[in-house]
Amino acid sequence: MSSKKLKSVIVLAVISTLVFSLSGCASSSASSSTQSNKQLVLYSAQGYDSAVAKAFEKKTGIKVKLVDDSTGSIAAKMEAERSNPHWDVAWFDGDATMQSMDNQQMLLTGYSPSDIGNYTELGNSLLPKDKGYFPVSVTAAAAIGVNTKLVSPADYPTDWNDLKKPFFKNSIAMNDPSTSGPTYPYVSGMLSTLGDANGKQFYEDLKSNGLKVFPTNDNTLQALISGQVKAITIQNSALINSEVSGNPIKIIYPSSGVFTLPGVMAIDKNAPDMDAAKQFVEYCLSPEGQAVMLNPKNGGGDSYFNPIIKGVNPNKEVQVENVKWIKTNPISAAKNEDSIKKWFHDNIYQ
Repeated sequence: MSSKKLKSVIVLAVISTLVFSLSGCASSSASSSTQSNKQLVLYSAQGYDSAVAKAFEKKTGIKVKLVDDSTGSIAAKMEAERSNPHWDVAWFDGDATMQSMDNQQMLLTGYSPSDIGNYTELGNSLLPKDKGYFPVSVTAAAAIGVNTKLVSPADYPTDWNDLKKPFFKNSIAMNDPSTSGPTYPYVSGMLSTLGDANGKQFYEDLKSNGLKVFPTNDNTLQALISGQVKAITIQNSALINSEVSGNPIKIIYPSSGVFTLPGVMAIDKNAPDMDAAKQFVEYCLSPEGQAVMLNPKNGGGDSYFNPIIKGVNPNKEVQVENVKWIKTNPISAAKNEDSIKKWFHDNIYQ
């Protein structure tokens, strides 16, 4: 081969190598750019949602627009945007409310996250058959909290009916299920478990024993801490958080059981960024995502939940042993929500 031809071959080889290298870089850059151009719109009412969103964004490069509000406000926004959704994932406590959205065919169904096998037995029991939403955590819709300065161990209640005793006359309180999201599953669960008539009788008996009804956890906890009442029934995570803060509270899990209150998330069936939504669900069902949720620095009281993901341990303040979980029926709870809340308002709250 002549010297001139050899030089031409070398030049062509160098050009080919450069083109191949540049195309590879372009491909890699395009892939990274595609991920960074994604945006997840998250509607959430969880205390740790901001920390989880930031951790997910750092891990995946997917930007997260967080809309943090109360469960009621989020549910209202979801229904208002039904024909033109602006959200990808919704996340809050209470499967009855999410089931209502599922009943209206607003949610993506039939999707199985790649890590759906991470669920514990309890977690699987909370997963709806159509996979319209996914349980991410669970707390007790209500446990009993007593003021240890007013109630000695000998007088601690062991089950719900103990609150009817003369010792607790005019000294019991709970939240209003119309304003407190966690309280509705407690009320509907009691009616479902005992039967409608007996369940209503339970609350009527408490009213006869001087039951006080406050709007939300803050008001009810304050009544307990100040000594206005001896015992309250509210979400266990709120009780744990108050106890950890140094208040004189003893938490009791009734022997007959406590009603499940799962933290649930769903994807809109017309999610603007479906792929980002699916990645977020998978992240929250992973031990890595759960670790962010369990840090009280991220979630405050919301971090005191019982994990339903295999291999994930709760905070040490969360009771695991001797807790009997009663799964509420979200389908019937969603169907009867308006009538039960009206009955409670007319007969108990008044």
